[in-house]
Amino acid sequence: MPTPHISAQPGDFAKLVLMPGDPLRAKFIADNFLVDAKLVTSVRNVFGYTGKTKNGTLVSVMASGMGMPSLGIYANELFSQYGVEAIIRIGTCGTYQKECAVGDIILAQGSCTDSNWMGEYDLHGGVYSAIADFSLLLSAYDEGKKLGKKIHVGNVLAADHFYCKSPDEWKKWAELGVLGVEMESYALYCIAAKYHKKALTILTVSDSFLGSEAMTSEERQKNLLDMIETAIGVADRF
Repeated sequence: MPTPHISAQPGDFAKLVLMPGDPLRAKFIADNFLVDAKLVTSVRNVFGYTGKTKNGTLVSVMASGMGMPSLGIYANELFSQYGVEAIIRIGTCGTYQKECAVGDIILAQGSCTDSNWMGEYDLHGGVYSAIADFSLLLSAYDEGKKLGKKIHVGNVLAADHFYCKSPDEWKKWAELGVLGVEMESYALYCIAAKYHKKALTILTVSDSFLGSEAMTSEERQKNLLDMIETAIGVADRF
């Protein structure tokens, strides 16, 4: 049955879902990377599609919106109501480290956060370490290397705030080796753990905190395509 936020019917979603933030990017992926893609949900213009890769693998793609609360709604409902076994977030990030150049791919092996996302779990002061599924991580690393991309594997920060009070706040995370910042991975990994499912975050570095370097519109298009192809390769191996 449809949920409050997803209008799809049982069986409409594949076992693996690719999850960009932007609904229009979900449509772009369905139109350009999937065969016979079918729109299965469009509640609040958050589009979800199911189709096949060029290798015949059934896969879905659905947007998450921005931030952990938004992703949390869709990931919860996909895992708990639609039989989804794995979600791969595909998005962009800002990098904190000089070795991570604009256009590189980051695989979020672990996710830190400044959020109180796990507060409802009453861990008695404990801090949950949110990590990716290793099998998805390894597949993504192998697929990215096939494309000749520079791949970085490590920690990222899932932040609650896009605009921070202190312009130097990022430096404390950088000193701990955190590779970059986005806004969704921690919640995704926690929700996957809750339901004993699999999750991974694949990120394209779109800008750097170390300078003014950022992707042009042409570079953004090309490098996001590489990330999408990496995720599609993981789906084919899933």
